[in-house]
Amino acid sequence: MTKSSSNVMALAPPAPNKRETVCIFGTGDFGRALAHKLLQCGYPVVFGSRGSQQPSSVVPKDAEVLSHAEAAQKAAIIIIAIQRQHYNFLTSLAEVLRGKVLVDVSNNLKINQYPESNAEYLAQLVPGARVVKAFNTVSAWALQSGTLDASRQVFVCGDDTEAKKMVMDLVRALGLTPLDQGSLLAAQEIENYPLQLFPMWRFPVFLSLGLTMFFFIYSVALTVIHPYVYQKKDFSFFIAITIPNQVCPVMALTLLGLVYLPGILAAILQLCRGTKYRRFPDWLDKWMLCRKQLGLVALAFASVHVLYTLVMPIRSFVNWRTSNRIVSQALNNKTEPLDNTRAWISDSYLALGILGFFFFALLGITSLPSVSNSVNWREFRFVQSKLGYLTLVLCTAHTLVYGGKWFLVPSSYKWYLPPIYMLSLIVPCAVLVVKFVLVFPCLDKPLTQIRQGWERNPQHSK
Repeated sequence: MTKSSSNVMALAPPAPNKRETVCIFGTGDFGRALAHKLLQCGYPVVFGSRGSQQPSSVVPKDAEVLSHAEAAQKAAIIIIAIQRQHYNFLTSLAEVLRGKVLVDVSNNLKINQYPESNAEYLAQLVPGARVVKAFNTVSAWALQSGTLDASRQVFVCGDDTEAKKMVMDLVRALGLTPLDQGSLLAAQEIENYPLQLFPMWRFPVFLSLGLTMFFFIYSVALTVIHPYVYQKKDFSFFIAITIPNQVCPVMALTLLGLVYLPGILAAILQLCRGTKYRRFPDWLDKWMLCRKQLGLVALAFASVHVLYTLVMPIRSFVNWRTSNRIVSQALNNKTEPLDNTRAWISDSYLALGILGFFFFALLGITSLPSVSNSVNWREFRFVQSKLGYLTLVLCTAHTLVYGGKWFLVPSSYKWYLPPIYMLSLIVPCAVLVVKFVLVFPCLDKPLTQIRQGWERNPQHSK
């Protein structure tokens, strides 16, 4: 009997920890969604309302509705889920809210809409309360649907350490990840964050679109318009496969060169200044910050180039050209011998492309947060720098082997313009040449010393 009772007791679930009541001011979409999530996690929820009658069709059925003052007295944490223009009624509750933790979850309609953040404004209205900014980066839809993978991080900031800890514990209890952003001065940046649409991707995307349009028009002019004007041949179908397969590798190589060009420019500036303690120009700072995005866009173009290349053999134009050559040899009763030099060039071109794309993909994989977080800084720098330059060398060599023999052939310059692949070599070749010069000991040694803190003229560096 005792043994049986012991087993029953061992299998009995432990009593759940009692959760503290959470008060919510505001019955909008986010307030209701947050209340549902809190109730699911075992938190008692009380809504503060102007009237005492419970609007059952609005708030969750398990939540209690009281007046603002009564609801605030029942909870230590009060979530302000209303817009800034409706904060004024809180001044009449200043005594009730004294010492309470007020969690501001509001967002604005545009970046820097007000001189101060909403959380700082709330702290001015209720000076006795402990204001914390949180939850503004989580959407009501994500809370209701449970799809929190894309918005699991919650930025938290506040001047009161204990209040921040209470809110961060609440965030963890809801299955989210709190990120401490410091004092309430960070609230302005946190409120601007949801309004920014891919901020680090704007320059890479706009640059890529602009270059793609330029190279596409350039290629159409040389590949389609020129033969039609001078030979009356209609190659307009090249727009579907041939021209995109010319533009994509050009874009991939150009953007890859642009990934490493700002590092070269930064090294030259540091050598000229003799110090690392002077800021780079703003344009160079922004350029260096978006190198990862530029590299990923370049990898996307390289991947599309690979796909286009794989479908080349099944094209109708390629089949027609191959059949025409076979028939021509049969009619002339002559077989073309194998050109070993041409075979070597072809195989080398393909081998360099395969290796270049392999290292290109490796760079993209190591830039993923889940991968980069598993390696130390030296390993990450080795991959992104050493292997990155190796990738640039392989891809540049791939292009040089492909069209190197046409550089000095006048017929390849239609309308006195170079073929499109020659344009793709400008940036990467410039980067590689300057990098090769910087490797010389006479430049590499002082550059290393500068990056370690040495200054040529310390009195002029500040």
